[in-house]
Amino acid sequence: MSPILRKSRESAELVSRFFEMYEPQIDHCARALADRLAHGGRLFTMGNGGSSCDAEHVAVEFNHPIIEKRRAFVATTLGRSLALTTAIGNDGDFSRVYVEELELSAKKGDVIIGLSTSGSSANVNRALKKAREIGLLTIGFAGRDGGAMVELCAFAFIVPSWSLHRIQETHVVLLHVLWDLVHVVLGEDDVI
Repeated sequence: MSPILRKSRESAELVSRFFEMYEPQIDHCARALADRLAHGGRLFTMGNGGSSCDAEHVAVEFNHPIIEKRRAFVATTLGRSLALTTAIGNDGDFSRVYVEELELSAKKGDVIIGLSTSGSSANVNRALKKAREIGLLTIGFAGRDGGAMVELCAFAFIVPSWSLHRIQETHVVLLHVLWDLVHVVLGEDDVI
């Protein structure tokens, strides 16, 4: 088998196994997320490196629905400002970059999604802990064994792999499924 077919099959099989494992929790999470957003809650997202890109992807999907007639929600990615992120990291501690933004912006009733392929990113986990204290719904996307993230989230979705690529591929499918389910839960057509 060619490397192309092997890798694409590995990815497809992992995604399938993941969704079989987490189907009930994903449904429950989508309903909780939809409820928060429908009542004025805002969505915050965060991650590092490639997971930061995926976090921004989540926020864009909720801000700017690509499906006609689906509503938009307020969503923002922590760490978007390079100047602020580097100022906090330089003046204090990089592990606090998301916490400091969250303390200024978040309120009870909001939602946060943290992405970390290891589940052990200090800045993501510190922010999840603070978010829980404030009263946000905490959702984590991780891989490997989930790391410390598991204990910090109301919903923790752990991709059972040590491959960063396979973990991130599964996270992208999950973010699309959650986005779609939120809209379906809120009574919009199930068109995709």
